[in-house]
Amino acid sequence: MKKQLGAKNCLYPLPTVLVGAHVNGKPNFIAMAHVGIADPGSISMGMAKNHYTNQGIKDSGTFSVNIPNTKLMKLTDYCGLVSGKKEDKAKLFKIFYGVLKNAPMIEECPINMECELTHTFDFESHDIFVGKVVETYSDEDVLDGGVVNFAKVDPLLFAMNDRGYWTLGRRIGSAWSVGMELKRNKPQP
Repeated sequence: MKKQLGAKNCLYPLPTVLVGAHVNGKPNFIAMAHVGIADPGSISMGMAKNHYTNQGIKDSGTFSVNIPNTKLMKLTDYCGLVSGKKEDKAKLFKIFYGVLKNAPMIEECPINMECELTHTFDFESHDIFVGKVVETYSDEDVLDGGVVNFAKVDPLLFAMNDRGYWTLGRRIGSAWSVGMELKRNKPQP
């Protein structure tokens, strides 16, 4: 029997990321987990309107999405606890820039994506930003034949229901393949 939980969003765990932007001329990073794929080439993210980073994204029209590994859990959590208005969080990392020249990225993160802002949706409590991924950078040691191996990335995952950080499990199958046996053996009407 199923138990009713109320209107709870259980679309977790999600990757925890560090979003980078220039705010008032300085690089800043914020920890976020409400990040997703808007279409295959774009990233969407919902950020509460009170965050310091929002104005920087709006002003510059660019941002970065940096995927930390579990080794960066404390630094990542800290970036979600402290406002860039009061602390220079950029001092915590080695920063680099890519083709956009103004989306700060974190060298210590195994994966970095620089994005160009394409849409901003103004919700009552949140700004929803959508950005086109312009370039992606990866540490060579997380690649297998030029493809990102997420087991090697060891991404930091977040679940709101228990407010916990999680790790990635193991790969259990191949998408668009594992169901082929059922498709082939489907009874014909």
